[in-house]
Amino acid sequence: MTHEDLTSRALRIELGRHLAKLRLARNVTQRTLAEDAGVGVRTLRRIKAGQPGGLGSLLRVAIALGLGKDLLNAVPPREVRPIERVDYGGRERQRARPRKGASGGPWSWADESSD
Repeated sequence: MTHEDLTSRALRIELGRHLAKLRLARNVTQRTLAEDAGVGVRTLRRIKAGQPGGLGSLLRVAIALGLGKDLLNAVPPREVRPIERVDYGGRERQRARPRKGASGGPWSWADESSD
């Protein structure tokens, strides 16, 4: 599956499958995982099926399976470059702003100015 194929629904389904396979590989029953995560067995089954649910429940299940750090690694922190610190007076950027000439449409390589 490529990133172009991922919709929120497809991502939920794949996450549910991965969590279910990991649970089975670790020989943990649904009931035990649900108890460890603090969710109901029915909620766990909905997550496995990729059905919409709360992010909190999904996170609790992932943490109960020992995936907390892996989730943080999925979205690595962006390090601020030294030149950006100079540009912003030693502060980190708090807001994004449109680029000059931005059309509001999807970004493409053609949007970059040639330097």
